Amino acid sequence: MKRVIIALLMSSALFGALFEKGSKNVGVAMSAGSFAGNNYTILGINASYFIADNVMTGFEYRGWLGNDPSVNEVSVPVTYMVPLHKKFYPYVGGFYRRTFMGSGWDDYNVYGARAGVSMVTSGNSYASFGWVQEYYDGDGDSSNGYPEIAVGMSF
Repeated sequence: MKRVIIALLMSSALFGALFEKGSKNVGVAMSAGSFAGNNYTILGINASYFIADNVMTGFEYRGWLGNDPSVNEVSVPVTYMVPLHKKFYPYVGGFYRRTFMGSGWDDYNVYGARAGVSMVTSGNSYASFGWVQEYYDGDGDSSNGYPEIAVGMSF
């Protein structure tokens, strides 16, 4: 019985460390999108840091590949991981994104929100599934929503 209790305490500490203050995460993302009638493959990378337990901020880059005009995006997200369960962490967050357009198109700002759930897959990795809603600055009431799937590692 003593071994079982020690094993449970060790595993809870292992899972808790994933989203604790000072943890660093890196992640990759892949999706598809369209702009001006052209289809793109979107590849992204991100790096983040937990400034407090369950509160993360960082930097993201996404490049839209395979068509013209070129599209590059940089984002600054802030996300709160809700500590309800050792394996599943609902999350909510917001972000600012600057989109850089090529071929004579105007660059623009995007503000958005995201919500979903992250599933701990090991002591230092997770997978996230959620929804993103974007609002385009200076474009009236224009917005766009889409699902997000991401994987990440903490170290």
